[in-house]
Amino acid sequence: MLQSRLRPLPRRHYSTNTPSAPAPDLQNEDANEIEDESSEDLFGAFLPHLFPDDAPSFHGDPGQHLLYSSPRYGDLNIMVPSYPSSSEKRSEEIAAGQANPDGSVNQVDEGRKLFAHFLWSAAMVVAEGVEEADTPTPEGQIETEDKKEARELWSVAGETVLELGAGAALPSVVCALANASTVVATDHPSSPALTGAITFNIEYNLKKRTPSVTGNVSMQPHEWGVLSDDFSVANKGAFSRIVAADCFWMPSQHENLARTMQWFLAPGGKVWVVAGFHTGRAIVAGFFETVLENGFVVERIFERDLVSRREDGGEVRREWAAVREGEGRENQKRWCVIAVLRRVGE
Repeated sequence: MLQSRLRPLPRRHYSTNTPSAPAPDLQNEDANEIEDESSEDLFGAFLPHLFPDDAPSFHGDPGQHLLYSSPRYGDLNIMVPSYPSSSEKRSEEIAAGQANPDGSVNQVDEGRKLFAHFLWSAAMVVAEGVEEADTPTPEGQIETEDKKEARELWSVAGETVLELGAGAALPSVVCALANASTVVATDHPSSPALTGAITFNIEYNLKKRTPSVTGNVSMQPHEWGVLSDDFSVANKGAFSRIVAADCFWMPSQHENLARTMQWFLAPGGKVWVVAGFHTGRAIVAGFFETVLENGFVVERIFERDLVSRREDGGEVRREWAAVREGEGRENQKRWCVIAVLRRVGE
């Protein structure tokens, strides 16, 4: 299952209340030292196996480091963003928001803050797909239909990649490892991801660990729909692949998100949309309605089970449905939608 790729790193190596938490020194650790993980972390990592229909949509605590196990690239140390005023009481924060000094709460800003300091399962779906597309078929074996499909859907070799609402930027890191020619991870200027996590994840997993894969990897602030800043002006139509993983919980921002996609997408380029249903299936369906009104067509769309696999190891899929009668909230968490968008007429 997808969640089995993650394991929390020992909490003693870092502080959870700072956006610049130091990374654990993995080079000096052995397998036995990982046993310092807290019982809470171990139990949390095992919950998806016990309750598959209640699989988590997000992972990690603010400032925490997670070990993402990649069969292709080895273990990646992914730092979860941490907002300066956040604490370990994440459930209370999500429920109540963080008030301004006058007691008011800007719900849009709070949504960005509170949703940014997690690693989302949708980002792991993108990372896994890109990795599978980049993994060569062993010599002497016949390439399967699933493998051909993965390469057609997820290959980024030589592509220019833009990630929107990047958060921990796991897809950006994996796209760089998969030989994308350019990778830019972006998030809202107020996002906690820009205060240390994205920089660490790029520096530690690419520039320090694999110097040959530095490529052209960078981080930029970007507010959806605001296209007059220097970065937007300089990069209009510059990206052949745009990644949007779990960026859809604010319907008020759907049109701005669609405008940003149209602006940055290169001729003939594609947008990857991956979304869980933790905020409701109707919100995700609403985004697809918005992009259809803003010059896009849906080239491909399906739902994927995040927990189960077929007996041959392939993905369990079903048709996309804007409304699925009788679907309980718990079962919603088990599925995500994967879609490929392109411009009308291309």
